[in-house]
Amino acid sequence: MYVCINCFHLVFSYFFKKSNISKSNLTTINDPFSLFIYYYSSKLSSTLRFHLAFPVHLGKHLQVSSFGFLFFFLLLSFSLFTFGKQKEKAKMKLLWVWVVLPFAFAQLVTAFFDFNETELSLIESLEYGVSKINYNPLMVGLTLIHTAGAKGAVCLDGTLPGYHWHRGYGSGANSWLVQLEGGGWCNNIRTCVYRKKTRRGSSTYMEKQIPFTGILSEKAEENPDFFNWNRVKLRYCDGASFTGDSENKGAQLQFRGQRIWLAAMEDLMSKGMRYANQALLSGCSAGGLAAILHCDEFRGLFPRTTRVKCLSDAGLFLDAVDVSGGHTIRSLYSGVVGLQGVQHNLPRICTNHLDPTSCFFPQNVINHIRTPLFILNAAYDSWQIQSSIAPPSADPHGYWHDCRLNHAKCSASQLRYLQGFRTQMLNAIKGFSMSRENGLFINSCFAHCQSERQDTWFADNSPEIRNKPIAIAVGDWYFDRTAVKVVDCPYPCDKTCHNLVFR
Repeated sequence: MYVCINCFHLVFSYFFKKSNISKSNLTTINDPFSLFIYYYSSKLSSTLRFHLAFPVHLGKHLQVSSFGFLFFFLLLSFSLFTFGKQKEKAKMKLLWVWVVLPFAFAQLVTAFFDFNETELSLIESLEYGVSKINYNPLMVGLTLIHTAGAKGAVCLDGTLPGYHWHRGYGSGANSWLVQLEGGGWCNNIRTCVYRKKTRRGSSTYMEKQIPFTGILSEKAEENPDFFNWNRVKLRYCDGASFTGDSENKGAQLQFRGQRIWLAAMEDLMSKGMRYANQALLSGCSAGGLAAILHCDEFRGLFPRTTRVKCLSDAGLFLDAVDVSGGHTIRSLYSGVVGLQGVQHNLPRICTNHLDPTSCFFPQNVINHIRTPLFILNAAYDSWQIQSSIAPPSADPHGYWHDCRLNHAKCSASQLRYLQGFRTQMLNAIKGFSMSRENGLFINSCFAHCQSERQDTWFADNSPEIRNKPIAIAVGDWYFDRTAVKVVDCPYPCDKTCHNLVFR
């Protein structure tokens, strides 16, 4: 042990001398623990100051986490406790009691919340699967955007973005539907590093073929109004609803959602979308939010003679208070906006009077969208119940656990709380619904993303409001056959819902 410790000292001493540790370079470290340690170490002897400063400086160069600092601090503290002077041992004990242990506890709490945010984003990224209605769906291959790399339009890990495209034909040859994929967000380095090793952050892990069902189906009996259009699904690999433009070199993360959006649109325009006589931008969940934020940009790609509209499915994420009185989703969005440089790509009409995080919430944007927009949402959105209203982090005693997974297990008081959430949603769309060009379909279901699933989009027993299925409602609105602004009665009146139950 003595030999090992002395080896540590020799290596560390050499590094310490070569590194020229000083107040000026230590304070550039963006870590409160490191700065705290430096402040107190300045009052200690040179030996103890070395033991404290080294892990901080090494961590800066190696880009290790704060847990890395604790690890080095533990090793070096052991060395000092074994061979140091009595006064320095006493000072080190004080640092452990007042600094290191509280910091370690705080890091564990932070890790807990980060884990839950990752876990919650995975709920959204679940593929609900191909409906039993469609046993043999059309499988469409992945096309990488090879011109994107030169524009810096890359996924989190630096790989090329891509999309799936099935060509239109007949009367739909010059009609285009662009569907933006959903899949949660990443709001800090940990969750984004995790994400870049999945299909939500790298085209390396994307499926080479995916099924086109629901609004993407090629069958008239499954998708009566858009079956023969050019139908595109743009893959989601940036973690900020196609709006970020930043990077973190230390973690090797590229936050280039806005560039991916622009590169994809440019590529599709070159492949015939510029000649479209009608176009629809749609998206589910995080993609539904993206469809709102990019709606007017999409309109701007085409001449005035082109019919252009947007559809947001399960994208109406509310700035809601969770069951503990906290703001789980606002905290999540604040991290996304700050980390990924989203603020530069949000609608100016919103950021001129609200903070960027507020402008990432669609309720603060939809009234300013100039392009006709259709909002399709479940009043009791299952993702928002699990991730925003009653996440595990806001429910430490598990009171909401069963209700969160299965609405049939909610108590009377919990259902009243969820009715309040529905009321908040209806209040958020009051101004939006006043425009005659906009459309609404708010059903009282425990669901999420109803346009991509065949059983909820258009089937014999698909959800309805006033005897109108979702596909017919969207088609009637898009082609101006009739105005569509339908809001369901409160739960449990709707017997046509396909409610999601989690195990």
